[in-house]
Amino acid sequence: MQFYSTNNPDLRVDLKEAVIRSLPADNGLYMPVTISPLPDSFWETWRTMSFPELGFHIAKNFFQDSIPDHDLKEIVDDSINFDAPLVSLTSNTYILELFHGPTLAFKDFGARFMARLMAYLTKDDSNTDSKPLTVLVATSGDTGGAVASAFHNVAGTKVIILYPKGGVSDLQEKQLTTLGGNISALEVDGSFDDCQRMVKACFLNTELTKKHNLTSANSINISRLLPQSFYYFHAARQLLDLHENAPEIEPTFVIPSGNFGNLTAGLIAQQMGLNVRHFVAATNVNDVVPRYLAEGNYEPVKSIATVSNAMDVGAPSNFARMQDIFGNDWDAMRENISGLAFDDDETRAAIKEVKSRFGYTIDPHGAVGWLASEVWHQASPDSHTIILETAHPSKFIDTMEQELGKGNIDIPERLACLSKLEKVAKLVKPDPQEVIDVLG
Repeated sequence: MQFYSTNNPDLRVDLKEAVIRSLPADNGLYMPVTISPLPDSFWETWRTMSFPELGFHIAKNFFQDSIPDHDLKEIVDDSINFDAPLVSLTSNTYILELFHGPTLAFKDFGARFMARLMAYLTKDDSNTDSKPLTVLVATSGDTGGAVASAFHNVAGTKVIILYPKGGVSDLQEKQLTTLGGNISALEVDGSFDDCQRMVKACFLNTELTKKHNLTSANSINISRLLPQSFYYFHAARQLLDLHENAPEIEPTFVIPSGNFGNLTAGLIAQQMGLNVRHFVAATNVNDVVPRYLAEGNYEPVKSIATVSNAMDVGAPSNFARMQDIFGNDWDAMRENISGLAFDDDETRAAIKEVKSRFGYTIDPHGAVGWLASEVWHQASPDSHTIILETAHPSKFIDTMEQELGKGNIDIPERLACLSKLEKVAKLVKPDPQEVIDVLG
C-alpha cells in the first residue's frame, strides 16, 4: 500500500513510513493512493458480523496486502474490544455512544489501534540499532488520555503529551498527567493550536525527527483515522436493524468537530462504499470550517476557549485531507457536508433540554451535535440523524453539574479514582524549542 502527501501527489511512501513518520517533510498530510470500495462479498454479510469482524474486513480492504490477515485480525481484535451502541432519542434522532473504551472517549478507537499497529510495524526493529519510538501528541482534551492509556508501559516507546494550560477539564488533565512511567506531559501556556504548531514544527525538523525517532499520535497520523471509520459502518447497520422495513434508509451523521479527524474518517467510510445521506459538521464558536462551507474562504484564526473544549481548534489540520478528498472543489464539499456552529449559552441550554425531554445525559460536545441535528431536521425532517457522542459526560463534571445539579452525574470508577492522584506536568512556553529541550 502506498501513500502520498496532500502537498505533493507524486510523493510515494509505504505504510510503515506513513505511520511511523506521521508527517511528510513538505508539511502535507499522508493520504492513501487508493481507497477501494468494499467488495460485494462484504455487503452480503456485514450486518451479521461482530464489531471486531467488521473492523477486520474494513481494515483488510484498506491496507490491501500490507499486513497478513492473521496479524491484522490480532491488531483489530485487541483494539476494538468494546462496543459503540446506538441509542434512540426519537424515531429519527439517534446517539452513537463512542465512550465505552478505557478512557471514556472516541479517541480510544484510534489510539489503541495505532499503538498496536506501530508495535507490529516496528517489531523487527528490536533486532537492530533502531532507537525507541518517541510519540509526540498535542491534545485539546481526550486524545492525550487515550494515547497515554494506549501506550502506557509499551516497551520501546516514550510519550510526550502537549496540552493547553486551562484548556482541558480537571479529569481529562488527570488522565494524561498521572500515569508516569513512559508518559510525560507538557502544560503549554497557550492554546491547542500552539500545541499543534509545536508538534508539527518538531516533525518538520528532519534532523530532530531522526535523532529521536519521532512519531505522532495526533489525527495527522493516518492510522488514527481508519479505526474511526469502523463505527460509521457499525452505526449504519444498527440503524438498519431498527428499521427493518425501510432498507433504503441512509444516515445523516452529525459530528461534533474540532480537528476534523472524525469527520474525515466518515468520508473514508463513504469512499469505501458506506451509504451516507449527508454529513453535518457541528462546531462551537471555533467555526472556521462552517464559515468555509458557507462562504468558500478558509481562514484559520486563534482558537477561543469554550465548554466543549475538545473542539477549540482554530486551524484544523485534517481540513487538508477533506480538501484532498474533494479535489479542492468547494461546491463538491458543500454537497456532502454542511456546517453549523453554536455558542456556550446554546450548548448549556441543550444539555438541560436533552435531559428534560429524553432523560438522556449528553456531554457538551454531543450537545453541540444535538443542536445541529435539530437545525438539520428543520430543513430535512425525513432525515435519520446519528449524533456522535464523543466522550462520557463525567469528563466535564463542572459544566455538567452547573447545568444538571451536583450529584446527578455518574462518574465511572476508572475516572473517579484519578481525582486523588497528583498531576505531574512541566509548564512550558508556546515555543517549539521547549519540546526540543525536553527531548534533549
